[in-house]
Amino acid sequence: MPREDVMATETQLYTPSTAAARRTSGLRLSRRRVIHTSLTYALLLFGSVLLMVPFFWMLSTSLKTLAEVQTWPIVWIPSNAVWENYPAVFQKTPFARYIMNSLVIAIGGIIGTLIGSSLAGFGFARLRFPGRNVLFFLNLTTLMLPAWVVIVPHFMMFSAVGWLDTYLPFIVPAFFGNAFYIFLFRQWFMGVPGELEDAARIDGCSTFRIFAQIFMPLAKPVIATVAIFAFFYYWNDLLYPLVYLQSQMKFPVSLGLRMFQTANAGVVDMPKMMAASMMALLPCVVIFFFAQRLFVQGVVMTGVEK
Repeated sequence: MPREDVMATETQLYTPSTAAARRTSGLRLSRRRVIHTSLTYALLLFGSVLLMVPFFWMLSTSLKTLAEVQTWPIVWIPSNAVWENYPAVFQKTPFARYIMNSLVIAIGGIIGTLIGSSLAGFGFARLRFPGRNVLFFLNLTTLMLPAWVVIVPHFMMFSAVGWLDTYLPFIVPAFFGNAFYIFLFRQWFMGVPGELEDAARIDGCSTFRIFAQIFMPLAKPVIATVAIFAFFYYWNDLLYPLVYLQSQMKFPVSLGLRMFQTANAGVVDMPKMMAASMMALLPCVVIFFFAQRLFVQGVVMTGVEK
């Protein structure tokens, strides 16, 4: 095409009316994006506030007097904050001992979970052996098995070996892995480039050394994710401590809250009960606050198809 025709065509394409139309279209698109983003954030904010209402009520109740708790409509802001409700919790029950017991169970369970689940996940992801996929499928099917189905056989087994009223029924099974956590580790390890493993084998590394010195340092997000999940589970577990423990001084904080609830001959001191609940909830909130970046990264990356 001659140069004169090209220039004429460009002149027709970039007339003032065409440029104005494009600017108008761009402004409309920008407004739509702003409106869409504003509505999205407004909906998320509304949902967040709605979900936080029980937490706000618990915090408010922990600082009230018993008379204010029984007032209707609900008094959201106490007239005088009663901070004495918090130290009173430790005077009525051995609440500090309950917290220490929960920490022992949670730390032991987290260590066992990380060791057992990471080893199993590494085996399913990087080792080649007959029946690997079948075993992994059977492992996943255990997720559909309710805890109540196996609790009686577990009780009989732990009773036979003399583990009742100890923390062994909580900690020892963790070293054998959990199906969900094994799945998370497997998904992460499958995404590690095979060249790293090949280079390590050329340098003479054993399989366990490759797992410990190459794969595990790369798995910090999924380690944080599994640790948070495991901590929440062991910290909040009520069913198994109720079945396996008999001594009150060995109760975790979940059972301790129940004992606190029945300490006054069936009369629930709601302000002190909510103060105890706030202290029991605080470790979960603090851990998630400081590890949320790794937690979100681990959940997202382990859910990607490899």
